Amino acid sequence: QVQLVESGGGLVQAGGSLRLSCAASGRTFRSYAMGWFRQAPGKEREFVAVHMQSAGSTYYADSVKGRFTISRDNAKNTVYLQMNSLKPEDTAVYYCAAGTVFTPSPRPTAYNTWGPGTQVTVSS
Repeated sequence: QVQLVESGGGLVQAGGSLRLSCAASGRTFRSYAMGWFRQAPGKEREFVAVHMQSAGSTYYADSVKGRFTISRDNAKNTVYLQMNSLKPEDTAVYYCAAGTVFTPSPRPTAYNTWGPGTQVTVSS
């Protein structure tokens, strides 16, 4: 059993940066694939990034590639999403998710634990 809580969201101007954090508690943190998703009003929840614990590998959606970086600190049981060069279309509620899959997946159904989300708003 793992519990997740996101933090670090807020209001930022286009071109600015934010770092989101996802604190995990409960079951062994290092055994999980950790992903970030986002959802804007009227849109489907979309994949942003995932970190695979087994090899430390990372994968990104094309829309954020080169701008966002996912990282993981097992000592702190925390996953981060560094967001640079933010655009208004990045505005959404961002969710942290933990999964038990052995291969990266962009599907929300591949993740069995979710945080409550944190709002990110990018102004023009």
